[in-house]
Amino acid sequence: MPQTESRLPPSSPPASVRPELRPYQHEAVKRVIGHFRQSDEPAVVVLPTGSGKSLVIAELARLARGRVLVLAHVRELVEQNHAKYLAYGLEADIFSAGLGRKESARQVVFGSVQSVVRHLDAVSDEQNAHGPFTLLVIDECHRVSLDADSSYRRVIDHLRSRNPSLKVLGLTATPYRLGQGFIYHRHHHGMVRGDADSFFGDCVFEQPLRLMVRQGYLASPLKVDAAVARYDFSQLSPGTGGLYREEDLNRVVAGHRATPGIIAEVIERARECEGVMLFAASVAHAEEILGYLPAQASALITGDTDSDERTRLIEDFKAKRLKYLVNVSVLTTGFDAPHVDLIAILRPTESVGLYQQIVGRGLRLSPGKRDCLILDYAGNPWDLYAPEVGSPRPDSDSEPVQVPCPLCGHANLFWGKRDGELVIEHFGRRCQGLVDAEGRALAAAEPGARQCDFRFRFKTCGDCGAENDIAARRCHGCQTLLVDADDKLREALKLKDARVLRVSGMLLEPTVNGRGLPRLKVTYHDEDGATLAEWFALETPAQRRAFEAVFLRDHARAPGVPWSPTSPDQVCREQQRLRAPDFVVGRKVGRHWQVREKLFDYRGRYRTADSAD
Repeated sequence: MPQTESRLPPSSPPASVRPELRPYQHEAVKRVIGHFRQSDEPAVVVLPTGSGKSLVIAELARLARGRVLVLAHVRELVEQNHAKYLAYGLEADIFSAGLGRKESARQVVFGSVQSVVRHLDAVSDEQNAHGPFTLLVIDECHRVSLDADSSYRRVIDHLRSRNPSLKVLGLTATPYRLGQGFIYHRHHHGMVRGDADSFFGDCVFEQPLRLMVRQGYLASPLKVDAAVARYDFSQLSPGTGGLYREEDLNRVVAGHRATPGIIAEVIERARECEGVMLFAASVAHAEEILGYLPAQASALITGDTDSDERTRLIEDFKAKRLKYLVNVSVLTTGFDAPHVDLIAILRPTESVGLYQQIVGRGLRLSPGKRDCLILDYAGNPWDLYAPEVGSPRPDSDSEPVQVPCPLCGHANLFWGKRDGELVIEHFGRRCQGLVDAEGRALAAAEPGARQCDFRFRFKTCGDCGAENDIAARRCHGCQTLLVDADDKLREALKLKDARVLRVSGMLLEPTVNGRGLPRLKVTYHDEDGATLAEWFALETPAQRRAFEAVFLRDHARAPGVPWSPTSPDQVCREQQRLRAPDFVVGRKVGRHWQVREKLFDYRGRYRTADSAD
């Protein structure tokens, strides 16, 4: 293949003024090298927007002894990463149709994944003097899909066929993928984040956004309460994959009376600002917004904007010929305009990560810039500095809560709810901590580390007694097929001496037994008024331990949070800590009914009381 000779552009600095890495960039490079000296498992580096991922990539490419391929999903990132490498005074090829170059002869190649996946044999030419690729770097690696037929996976599989020891490194500001969760399994702080089958095994380095701002590497975000009315997206629920449907968004914003006032306020607040980015909910919404902005100083970019037109508009904005840039979900990554000092959010954001990406467009440093105004007109609930939890938000009232593991002490981060400082509910299943062979907590991920065995919520195997995830189909201990909840209900409904309650409520009351001793009575009732009840004694330590094992472990809305009630009255006073089961199965023993089975977290073919029409 004929090669185009690359030359340093006139603006590139000479090799003598090689870019100086910041301390955290040095640490990221060091961690990556240390990881790949011990393992071929794919790794991730997490750096906030504006933290200089391109320099980390350039330094790793410079230090690499073998051949390096750096991939990105948009040509702007390809160009940006390539320019940072040239700043070292070194040469590299570009393989990107969007940039009009298809070169792959040099040791280091920067390419777009769309172009590379269409020309795999040309890029990985076996006759290349530098041999096969030894390192693949993926920028914005949260885009790597679990689908084996996706573009990134096809590139990886092809390169591994040429070199089974290929090292794969991903960099991203948002390691959480909507609909999937965390893209890696273990974090270097000694905890489990994603599934064991995640493509990336380890996050070897993460730089917190708060620390970046505190150390002066990013501008300070200045969130200002908007004085005018906001859009109400509170009734919308994300669809499959965690994204909002455009038709739902349009229903909220189309022709909204607040829009002219919102844009008027943005213009007023932007009087002294240099660059303003507005994030709209839909294309129709964006077009309406554009109509209220100064025509000569404003532009709109959507997913349908022509590539050349998009490039021209972005260049005009960067050159400050345009002051206002409206976009719809296309400039959240790979866009670098340091002068942006006002971000207006007019759409709901589905996660903390996406919120950080949007705000991050305005946090890069620029001469004379100290902060960036953040105007949120969508009532987004996210804390800019809050970490991702790792699972979809269960409801609008949930917030990140910390729950220590009773076994290893790891401070887990789950979705949950508080009453003041008290965690009264959380949705965690298993401890996220990493432990050694003896079960001792680890402060950092180490070879041979395993996930802590403690489960906050579980399904017990009837054969071996092992605790399994509530969604497990087979026991992890004995591999026995676990009894399906629907099968339990179906069998109970066939029996004449069984009663199945679709639980619509649970009543707790202190009472006394026939001998005058205090007891806790728990009554379950269904929609038709049928009831089943059980009684508990809490007088002795043994009775209280039995109560915790038989009742509290399943009924606690926040399992693992210390709570050891010593009397029925205490349980009743704090019953907000307890949850009712979805179904209760009772069996007749003599003249009385006895609770035999309680089903929680039910997901099956039968309707629960909560979902009743």
